[in-house]
Amino acid sequence: MNKFNSDKTLQPLGSHSLDSTPAFSDEEVAAFRNDTPGTANVNHLNNAGAGLMPNVVTQAVLEHITLESQIGGYEASALRADAVQQFYIQAGKLLNCKPTNIAFTASATDSYTRALSSIPFEVGDIILTDTDDFISNQIQFLSCKKRFNVEIVRIKDAPEGGVDLADLEYQLIKLKPRLLAITHIPTNSGLIQPVKQIAAIYELYISTNPGQTWYILDACQSAGQMKLDVEELKCDFLSLTGRKFLRGPRGTGFLYISDKALQAGLEPLFIDMRGADWVAKDEYLPQPDAKRYEDWEFAYALILGMSEAIIYYLNIGEDKIWQQVKYLSDYTRRELAAINGVRVLDRGLEQGALVTFHIKGFKPATILDALKEKHINVVPSYKRFAVIDFDNKQVEWAIRASPHYYNTLSEIDQFIEAIKEIVAN
Repeated sequence: MNKFNSDKTLQPLGSHSLDSTPAFSDEEVAAFRNDTPGTANVNHLNNAGAGLMPNVVTQAVLEHITLESQIGGYEASALRADAVQQFYIQAGKLLNCKPTNIAFTASATDSYTRALSSIPFEVGDIILTDTDDFISNQIQFLSCKKRFNVEIVRIKDAPEGGVDLADLEYQLIKLKPRLLAITHIPTNSGLIQPVKQIAAIYELYISTNPGQTWYILDACQSAGQMKLDVEELKCDFLSLTGRKFLRGPRGTGFLYISDKALQAGLEPLFIDMRGADWVAKDEYLPQPDAKRYEDWEFAYALILGMSEAIIYYLNIGEDKIWQQVKYLSDYTRRELAAINGVRVLDRGLEQGALVTFHIKGFKPATILDALKEKHINVVPSYKRFAVIDFDNKQVEWAIRASPHYYNTLSEIDQFIEAIKEIVAN
């Protein structure tokens, strides 16, 4: 028996008054949910953690694992070589680049680490980043500081949230950093950084300082919410995961590497036999394309599932998905803000699907337990995940709810009513 009665989740989208409008009809949302068995079991508002996979993704993974069990892993990958190559083609469509600019990895952090390890740091070099960078990225910067004696400089925040663009431009020109590192959407907030304006500033700066600075953009939370075009973003590297809003399997990610970075000879610190050829006793040659950022061994079943997830996303339509995500998250913020005692924490001129809030006097476990009883999936975010941001907001924790296009307003309402009950008790 299903734990969550999906028959009660559909509600006319026009029954709520919002500034934004829905992109999909009730029938279309019902079709997405029919493709997603998990919606019958849970009210899943943790898409920023891991989205519910559609049937086509699950089936692709299971079919390949079954094939491996029947004929052998090496043999299965050889038999499905054309299907594996489709991943690179689809990822290229997703980011508007060539398949040869894409490297498959195990996660967004794996992608980011490979990119970061290829930056040719020297003593005294500067990493210029934002205050809302992803926790793992911040830790890696501190590790680079410890090992290579580089300096970390953080761009000032604008009053409304997000990077101060004037300060970014000033710091680039003044410091000429070795690395510019921006997180498009942090894990602890719905803030969306103004990446197109950042791209324009970086492009102008690099035109007079060629080869001085490399730019890594972390798109871990934005991929699958909104359109990403590396030609517009002007980044040298872009890292993302498959498991979140793209609705791919866990254990998947990929990395975009620009032609400029490849032609400059950048390569990961720990390059292996897939990324390079051992041509003489003391010499190796890296692969000419993004394959130099891959390992020889990776999960072929997962890459096939990831390919199907991208196809599914693109077929639905990037702009329509973003419109629906905005519609649902705007509604969630508005309804939460109307509850006495609930403080919505998100800032920025533009905000995405990560809705974060705090209830003074409560502990996260109390809230999570009450929601779990109603089969509502959300997650906590703690100060150690975002020290600078949470210090500024003067909170020790936040609850993060992250709806996606297959969620319904009725599910949001169920969540809102549950929060009201928690506060009332």
